[in-house]
Amino acid sequence: MQFHAFDAPYLERLCSGDFPTEEHFVRYFSELIRLKLRSRVRSPQAIEDIRQETFARVFATLRSPERLRQPERLGAFVNSVCNNVLREFYRSSQRDNSIEDDDQTESLPDTTSDVLTILTRKEMGERVWLILEDLSERDRRLLREIFLEERSKDAVCEGFGVDRNYLRVLLHRAKLSFKSLYLKSLGSKVRGAAADQEG
Repeated sequence: MQFHAFDAPYLERLCSGDFPTEEHFVRYFSELIRLKLRSRVRSPQAIEDIRQETFARVFATLRSPERLRQPERLGAFVNSVCNNVLREFYRSSQRDNSIEDDDQTESLPDTTSDVLTILTRKEMGERVWLILEDLSERDRRLLREIFLEERSKDAVCEGFGVDRNYLRVLLHRAKLSFKSLYLKSLGSKVRGAAADQEG
């Protein structure tokens, strides 16, 4: 592939959301990311997920106040973000044993088990339903099918088109998203209560 030298005008167009520049940027770095991941990740779907997550984080940074200022570091920045996402993928694959072959969901040895206790209760409160609605369609469907509908893991794998190992990764991410929204909602509730008392 032909390597591209990035300059200040390119970076400025990218940060301002210029569509042709974004299109070129994604096409260019997608090829590099796939080359990088092919020897490290077996699942094509996992590669695609890592690629998309990498771009999501890169664009979030480029459009934030902490945006990248040095165009010559753009390639190194994308590579660094991709490495971080890849490390998270490895950690999720190795330590998330929340899906067992016997379909037991009681032993969930990770930091989101407190939130998942709420999820698995039959008498779910309105707050939890609202949080589920705020999740992405994939995360919402995954948590619902596994913890509420109690579908078999094989059926869930088939529905999502993934194997057991990658399903663990998807579930880990869904739980983290749920936990983040849940804690945020608790913070809002506490602030609301404090405001009521002051009033």
